Amino acid sequence: MCGRFVQYRAAIDYLQALRSEAPLAAGIEPAPVARYNVAPHTRVLLIHEDADGLRLEPVTWGYAPVWARSPRPPAINARVETLASSRFWRETWKSGRALVPADGWYEWWQDTAGTGRKQPFFFQLKSREPLFFPAVGRFPRGGAAAREGDGFALITQTSEGRMNEIHDRRPLILEPKMARAWLDPQQTPAQAEEITLHRGLPAQAFEWYPVGLAVGNVHNEGVELIRPAE
Repeated sequence: MCGRFVQYRAAIDYLQALRSEAPLAAGIEPAPVARYNVAPHTRVLLIHEDADGLRLEPVTWGYAPVWARSPRPPAINARVETLASSRFWRETWKSGRALVPADGWYEWWQDTAGTGRKQPFFFQLKSREPLFFPAVGRFPRGGAAAREGDGFALITQTSEGRMNEIHDRRPLILEPKMARAWLDPQQTPAQAEEITLHRGLPAQAFEWYPVGLAVGNVHNEGVELIRPAE
């Protein structure tokens, strides 16, 4: 799964990494996002594409269709294996595709020997470039105001290789070309499914290391959270 990630660069840095030819439909904040402990159910910088171009705006991390509202919190992750066939996510394939730009994410290794010990790890691209999480959900279109129920979920997949030693699930991540294709409103649901099932970056593209336990508290922020544990 993915329950915590990092967005520390400025919006313009993510746009430059995406290398999209689509125009920018609205202004962006010039300052760095500077979030080192992004938690579920908070508003997060998200990229989506409308007829007039790309939009970057804050949207709540967590989504549930109107008919599925319940006392349970909205879903923060969507499993790639069942995404296309699930009634819960069906409508998001047509009009709810987006990207969440990031600089890395956290996963917790848990000791299986019964000690209950958990150790957070920070994951990032070996290149240290921004990465792009494909997301699905509902969000404002064409500059419209936000509505109750807007939100998104990150798509997750099975971990492979050594990454599976830390956690058995991880976020799906697309390189810029595939990220642009995922955003394209002209992509059919079948094409979008092919991207999510077969075009994600492999575990070999990433590096990871243990970090301090402070990241476990959602109120903690700061660059020190991604520094290697001593």
